[in-house]
Amino acid sequence: MRLLIVSGRSGSGKSTALQALEDQGLYCVDNLPLGLLPSLAAQVHNEEHRLGDIAVGVDARNLPSQLPRFRELLEQVRTLGIPCEVIFLDADHDTLIKRYSSTRRRHPLDQKDMSLSEAIRHESHLLADIQEHADLVIDTSNMDPHSLRNLIRERLTSRGEGLSLLIQSFGYMNGIPSDADLVWDVRMLPNPHWHPELRPFTGRDQAVADFLDAQQHSQELLDEISGFLERWLPRYEENDRMYMTLALGCTGGQHRSVYMAERLTQRLRSAGRSVQVRHREL
Repeated sequence: MRLLIVSGRSGSGKSTALQALEDQGLYCVDNLPLGLLPSLAAQVHNEEHRLGDIAVGVDARNLPSQLPRFRELLEQVRTLGIPCEVIFLDADHDTLIKRYSSTRRRHPLDQKDMSLSEAIRHESHLLADIQEHADLVIDTSNMDPHSLRNLIRERLTSRGEGLSLLIQSFGYMNGIPSDADLVWDVRMLPNPHWHPELRPFTGRDQAVADFLDAQQHSQELLDEISGFLERWLPRYEENDRMYMTLALGCTGGQHRSVYMAERLTQRLRSAGRSVQVRHREL
C-alpha cells in the first residue's frame, strides 16, 4: 500500500490529477479534513490487500486549525509504517488568474472583501507548509489537462522502485521551470537554428542529432552531466528522495536542449534508471 497526498493551489489541476489517479485504479478521497488523515490511513492499512494504493486530496478549504499541523499529522501516518508521498501542484500567479477568468468559476477563498488575486496569494500562505514537505512539485503553468494526466500516469503510477526522474527540456526565452531540481544551461553548444536547413527541425530529428553528435563539446558536456548524475543520484536516494526533475535549457527549447534531454534519457535508461522525458516547448 502507498498513500499519496495530493494538494495544490486551486486552479492548478488537483482535481485532474486525482481523476487520473482514480482512472489508474487508485482509491481516491477528495477534500479530506487533515485531522482525519491518520485515522483514515490506519483503517485502510488493514484493507491494503483489497484497496491497494490510495490518493487523498487536501486543499485550502480545510479546517484552519488543521493546516498548520500538516507536518505533525504526516509523521503520525509514517509512524504506522505506511509509505507516504506528498504531491503538490502549482502554477504561476498570472496563469491561475487567467484560468479563473476563462472558466468564470469562483475561487474557494474568494470573499467580498478579497479580490481574486488576493485570494490566490492567501491560499499560497495557507498551503505553504504542505508545499514545503512535498516530495514532488509539479508546475502546470504550461500544461493542458491531457498533458497533466499523462504526466501523473508516468510519474506516479508507472514508476518502479527507486528514484523517479523527469528530464525536461525548455527555452530560456520562456523562463526556467519552477519545479526543476537541477538545471543545466546548454546554450554554449553550436546552435542549429543558424543553419537554414536545420531550423525547421527539432532536437528529436535525426538531422539535428547528427549535427550535434558531430560536435566535440556536445559529447564532453553529455559525459560530464552523466558523470555528475552517476556520482550524486545515489546520494539523493540515501536522503529518501523519490522524485527529481532535471532541466536542460537552450534559447528557444527546440534544438540543443531537446537533443541533450533525449541523449541523457538514453544513457540513464541504459543504466537502469526510471526516466521520463518531456519537452516543454514542443
